[in-house]
Amino acid sequence: QVQLVESGGGSVQAGGSLRLSCSVSVSSFRGYCMGWFRQAPGKEREGVAVFDTYGREMYTDSVLGRFTISRDNNKKTLYLQMNSLKPEDTAMYYCAVDSRVWIGYGVLSVDFEDSGQGTQVTVSS
Repeated sequence: QVQLVESGGGSVQAGGSLRLSCSVSVSSFRGYCMGWFRQAPGKEREGVAVFDTYGREMYTDSVLGRFTISRDNNKKTLYLQMNSLKPEDTAMYYCAVDSRVWIGYGVLSVDFEDSGQGTQVTVSS
């Protein structure tokens, strides 16, 4: 089982920025889908930004142009840079990985095999 540990959450005002990090216990990122999901109170978990098996970045429409996913294979760390934050971005954010092959935009809807405990992001207006 893959271990994932998120950090970087916090409270910011609307328009602010945060950078989330996720340490991943794998020997290599090759072959893994990985990305960020979030869940707000009373809502279903949703995919925010994910690398598919081919390494292509997939974003949910609401974060396009504001969030950027990246990763460092040497540091075994996944990142999510969040700019121009809005109150509706408030949620628990989780990083997750999956060893299966998922290609394209549909990867945002996949229930990934392993995820972390989450880090809270709160955006005030």
